Amino acid sequence: MSGGPRVAGIDPGTVSFDLCALDGGEVLLERSFRTVEVGADPAPLVHALVAHGPFELVLGPAGYGLPLVPGDQVGERELALIVLVREDEPHGPVGVGGMRSIVSALIAAGLPLVFGPGAIHLPTIPAHRKWNRIDLGTADKVASVALCIVDQARRLAIDFAETAFVMLELGGGFSAAVAVDGGRIVDGLGGSAGPIGARACGALDAEVAYLLGGALSKRTVFSGGALDPRGELDLSAGLAELRRDPRHREGWLALEEGAAKAALALTASAPAPREILVAGRLAQAPGVIEALGERLAAVAPVRAVAGAGASAAAHGAAVLADGLAGGRYAALVERLGVAEASGTALDHLRVHGADQIRLR
Repeated sequence: MSGGPRVAGIDPGTVSFDLCALDGGEVLLERSFRTVEVGADPAPLVHALVAHGPFELVLGPAGYGLPLVPGDQVGERELALIVLVREDEPHGPVGVGGMRSIVSALIAAGLPLVFGPGAIHLPTIPAHRKWNRIDLGTADKVASVALCIVDQARRLAIDFAETAFVMLELGGGFSAAVAVDGGRIVDGLGGSAGPIGARACGALDAEVAYLLGGALSKRTVFSGGALDPRGELDLSAGLAELRRDPRHREGWLALEEGAAKAALALTASAPAPREILVAGRLAQAPGVIEALGERLAAVAPVRAVAGAGASAAAHGAAVLADGLAGGRYAALVERLGVAEASGTALDHLRVHGADQIRLR
């Protein structure tokens, strides 16, 4: 018999939706579903969860994040804050377009859902670092950080409160960086406001946004990346070949250099990281960890997160669910301040026109 709660977490990735379930803190299930397929039909994801229940808690796919909102309290306002799609743009890219139907299907299944915060909702990041920002790290990045804290604490035999690192998450779409000091998230550069990603452009020059005008769409945010700027490649496999392909040499250079710049920038907020921890799909590509290690050798050792493949954020989401349910990771969740999350991702905008934002 398990000595703790049975819980699950979901990572809504650009390439895949990943699912992880824990029973008493131990891995019970890990599954991966192609985003394009589960967006069209959420049933396989729902069935996989129901078949391994009952669960005490399931941390749902929260996009830009909600301050621990139970599934039965998620309505149109909450769905809008999860996906952040303008009312004049009814259809977004794959993953965004399907998120509403996936969340609705999970809620309809009667699962004990809760939707967790993004970094911007956390009280551990000072208010001035949130000004004019929405994406300091989406809810799945907060989950990845939870896994990183567990990983570093175990390897270095230290308390959660002693962990300190910069996490680089190099996903199949976006790249992001989050700073942790004293076991708490203190700053971040989210995927849509950080370094260039494999598929996504990252932080967009404000002049580019201005000149695009009405052509600026959610699809723009998901485009222009270093390896797959038009979303034409299958990044779920073949990373070794992609790494060797001379046509992508400059793309890998842009990814590595952008990630290193992000890590260096975050040392302004977390000046003494013990390590640079790398998670996400591209962390598995041959030579990526070594290349980042050379660039960041003067800062801290660079390591891949233990067991951190495409399911790193899903595993971290399950860790958060376990802690929220009073399990093995309760102290970690308390340290992160997840229960004190508040507000919305739009609360800190100070630019002209922000009061006119209208979401779908």
